[in-house]
Amino acid sequence: MTQVKRSPWILHYDGSSCNGCDIEVLASMTPVYDAERLGVENTGDPMQADILLITGGINAQNAPVVKQLYDQMPRPKVVVAVGICACTGGVFKDCYNIMGGADKVIPVDIYVPGCAARPQSIIDGIIKARDLFQKRSEEHDALMKKQKLERKGEKS
Repeated sequence: MTQVKRSPWILHYDGSSCNGCDIEVLASMTPVYDAERLGVENTGDPMQADILLITGGINAQNAPVVKQLYDQMPRPKVVVAVGICACTGGVFKDCYNIMGGADKVIPVDIYVPGCAARPQSIIDGIIKARDLFQKRSEEHDALMKKQKLERKGEKS
């Protein structure tokens, strides 16, 4: 297990799912599977979130909501599509109201397939998201430090 520099916060959003994946996401956060032991925290505020866990397919009604949640999250951020519906649209992909998976609206970094996705798979996706977030955080910190030094050099 890698050393966690920051504890990323997870925002869970249900697109238009059957709630099977939502139940599994919530199960992965309970003491039985205890995803919080991996250094992540659950939040309901997109402005505090680092990782977006999205379940369900995307339709015309929730597409602007998903885009708004993504835009409200600070950088660096990671998106995890949980369940086959969030990955591709799943069994509902040919329905008139489903546009497809989450990647039709926002960039998705990690895909966790399954119908419904098992808590073990979700936790594996969370671990990958946490590691990707740590990598992006280090790159972001280095960039901010470089820009700060450049601004300091301009003032001199």
